[in-house]
Amino acid sequence: MAYDQRGDHADKGFGAGGGHDGPPRARGRRPVTDYGATIVHWTRNRQPRYRGSYSGEAERPSASFIVDMLPPHARVAQPADSVPSRHLHSSLNKIKHPINVVRWTPEGRRLLTASSSGEFTLWNGTGFNFETIMQAHDSAIRALAYSHSDDWLVSADHDGIIKYWQPNFNNVESIRGHQDPIRDLSFSPTDSKFVTASDDSSLKIFDFAGGVAETTLTGHGWDAKSCDWHPTKGLVVSGSKDHLVKLWDPRTGRCLTTLHGHKNTITKTVFERVQGLCLATSARDQTARVFDLRMMRDICLLRGHEKDISTLTWHPVHSNLLSTGGSDGSLFHYILDEPNTPPGQPTTVAPYDSPDPSSAPAQPIYPAHKVPFAHDFAIWSLDWHPLGHILASGSNDRITRFWARARPGEAESFNDRYHIGEAAAEAQGTWDRRGNRHIRQAEEDQEIEDEMEGLVDQKMPLKAAGAFPGIPGLPLQQPGGLIPPPPPIIPGVGPSFAGVPPPPLPFPIPGMPVPPLPGIDPKNPPNLAAIAEMMKKAGIPPPPPPGALPPGMLPPGLIPPPPGFGLPFPPPPPVPPANIARPVGPVDNGGDSGRRRAPLPSQEESLKMEQSKGNYTRVR
Repeated sequence: MAYDQRGDHADKGFGAGGGHDGPPRARGRRPVTDYGATIVHWTRNRQPRYRGSYSGEAERPSASFIVDMLPPHARVAQPADSVPSRHLHSSLNKIKHPINVVRWTPEGRRLLTASSSGEFTLWNGTGFNFETIMQAHDSAIRALAYSHSDDWLVSADHDGIIKYWQPNFNNVESIRGHQDPIRDLSFSPTDSKFVTASDDSSLKIFDFAGGVAETTLTGHGWDAKSCDWHPTKGLVVSGSKDHLVKLWDPRTGRCLTTLHGHKNTITKTVFERVQGLCLATSARDQTARVFDLRMMRDICLLRGHEKDISTLTWHPVHSNLLSTGGSDGSLFHYILDEPNTPPGQPTTVAPYDSPDPSSAPAQPIYPAHKVPFAHDFAIWSLDWHPLGHILASGSNDRITRFWARARPGEAESFNDRYHIGEAAAEAQGTWDRRGNRHIRQAEEDQEIEDEMEGLVDQKMPLKAAGAFPGIPGLPLQQPGGLIPPPPPIIPGVGPSFAGVPPPPLPFPIPGMPVPPLPGIDPKNPPNLAAIAEMMKKAGIPPPPPPGALPPGMLPPGLIPPPPGFGLPFPPPPPVPPANIARPVGPVDNGGDSGRRRAPLPSQEESLKMEQSKGNYTRVR
């Protein structure tokens, strides 16, 4: 653990001509998790494996042995040294959304997160600070996958859209994959194809170069929630809402076998990447299972979760280390070689050690380490750093968290609020609620500052439909070389097309016969005077006299004047009604004595109504 200096610039500080009246704002040093020291230490002291592979100092539980820490690649047979039990950092966006997918970039320098708002966010892989954000999809992103050659990134969203991205996040292709949401996708070992799983209960194998679906795998009776392509073989696995796990031949599209182990919806299916001999599945029945592909049966039953298991992931270096995330925000780590049977439970034997491995029951495995309060809500995605020293988790609580192993002599991390809860940690003094608020506020302010300094959005403006490039607003030429005229501004004025009569005017034109209104008998017309009297009593302004235009409407063909354009003649003064009493008193237009103000044209009707109620009758 190192620190990156984060002081203010000298030209902005106190007494440096920056214009500040006080000292510079104190900015803390950002902690940085740097794996370079462990790699250098291992490279300096390592030996060939037939000589023991390492000749340096062994770690001991003391802070002075931090310099002797080794990367996971130095201890392939010791997965317990790579269990991520320590919380490193919590990263959250300025505008928070649930995190659906987290993926480390192939070189491990950054972490890419995909949210339910369709945004990509890049976080620094050592300082965990914000780097950039961009709008990648129009709907929630459900799946991400990097190619094995590290040259391409493919993403899929809730609308069934698949997009191709270069490593610099340049979008080069967008295709329609499914009509329903796409839940998962995975590349083939040669990167020439990829498979997708959708809520339409089918899987599709796409040709990457052509962007077209070559094969559709049908056989599930409900939504397909997960899929994966074997890292070295022509084998595809899928998990569905129908509680079934199926293995497919991608060449013929035939279902090879169906694994009946779970009793609820399958949430994740992942092949083991180191040796490629095992398959891990998780479901909403609070269990996860590990299948041996050589025997086509389950060999391990992972227990311990009190709620549904939402996701899982294999360690990239240790083939027997498996991490699971629960729907209650818990994070468990399992070592498949260690059953960790709790007290009171019977001791079991692995199927490999039984007399008949084909018929022996699966061995229950309990977690080697628990982080019960890792997140507040369900963990949707887990992903290991390519070197295997940091685990990233994305949750429905809109926070991305980073986890690593504890350093030598560091035991207080097992009593933090992520392991024993906020109340117990506050009682033990390992967590301060008030201080944590200040720390969280400082982290949010820092993330907002980083986001303001970074690239906020890379979304290009949408192109106008039917317009030539570079000539905005110019319509496309119609067949025959004729450009149709624009629609008339005033209804009823302008040429009619295809013999369609123009729509009727909303007002009568003076000098023209008024057409009969629908629903009124012309032989028995209504009493207009009685209607006007009823409107007057109800406070509704009376209609205009016959042959006059409604207020604010211009005659046909007259273009309205621009805003602020004055008429060449002043408007006529308003005539006061006869039933309103005039104010009594001397009137002098040039002196300070009382005078009657003429109402504005737009306020005349309102003034009449108020004066009819007895208001505004005195001289001001």
